[in-house]
Amino acid sequence: MQSSANPSEQPLVIVLLGPTASGKTDLGITMAQALDLAVLSVDSRQLYREMEIGTAKPTALQRATVRHELLDLRRPDQPINLQEFRAEAEQAIAAEHRRRGIALLVGGSGLYLKAITQGMTPPAVPPQPQLRAQLDGLGQPLCHALLQAADPEAAARIMPRDAVRTQRALEVLYATGEPLSGQQGATPPPWRVLELGLNPADLRQRIARRSAALFAAGLVAETRALIERYGADCPLLETIGYGEARAVLAGELNEAEAIALTTRRTQQFAKRQRTWFRRQHTPLWLGAGNEGPWASECTDPLQQALSAIGHVLG
Repeated sequence: MQSSANPSEQPLVIVLLGPTASGKTDLGITMAQALDLAVLSVDSRQLYREMEIGTAKPTALQRATVRHELLDLRRPDQPINLQEFRAEAEQAIAAEHRRRGIALLVGGSGLYLKAITQGMTPPAVPPQPQLRAQLDGLGQPLCHALLQAADPEAAARIMPRDAVRTQRALEVLYATGEPLSGQQGATPPPWRVLELGLNPADLRQRIARRSAALFAAGLVAETRALIERYGADCPLLETIGYGEARAVLAGELNEAEAIALTTRRTQQFAKRQRTWFRRQHTPLWLGAGNEGPWASECTDPLQQALSAIGHVLG
């Protein structure tokens, strides 16, 4: 798609971002209904099938309400890298632009959002199965320590238990001899981008409620099914919620302890997300006390969002 000489004629990409449990799913669906759009999900775990509860994936009812894309792209034992996801997302965006001239991205995976909206180009390094097998043998704590020593910038933005992204960063490092953090160029896409953000004041309480709700909804049973199908060593089972549910199954934690640990890890993750969004993005923050060119006395996030979109579209 060629860039227009007049930026106002370029198609629009609306981004609804924010930390986990901030309310993006519900607001994104409401926005999609109001604008006749699909929700294009940008979530690094919701793109995997069979991981419904632990990723807080939109429910069947929510997905029946509006069309969702970029969910269930791969099995949990088929990791997708940033370059592959960006290609999938750009196809979905192009389809929405052909249909409506607008696309709506909803998610909290900051690196994925940056790759899509800012045109970040990751290194074109194919998967290295033998190297990944060796890294699996070393174990995630040692792998993350190796990454921290070799590429501290990449290690700082990858969670210590995130084996998939840790292995990818090491894979790029060993294949090219250069750290991942120094190889990511950028070619801005031919779109206008409007970033809207959610960052509610009661986020810690929201996270605590959601952590308890995940276990009440059957997270331990879902984790058991994933282990039976993909093995206990599947890297995605190291991620928040699944790691704690796996510990319950192993008799290492009781459910109350697992909920408390999930809550604490999620709150730590949300803090890192907030830091990322402050440094890497410039959203109009929705809700009370919003600032920026569309600031108003209205505190309803939906009305604020629609007002900002209307202003951009003219």
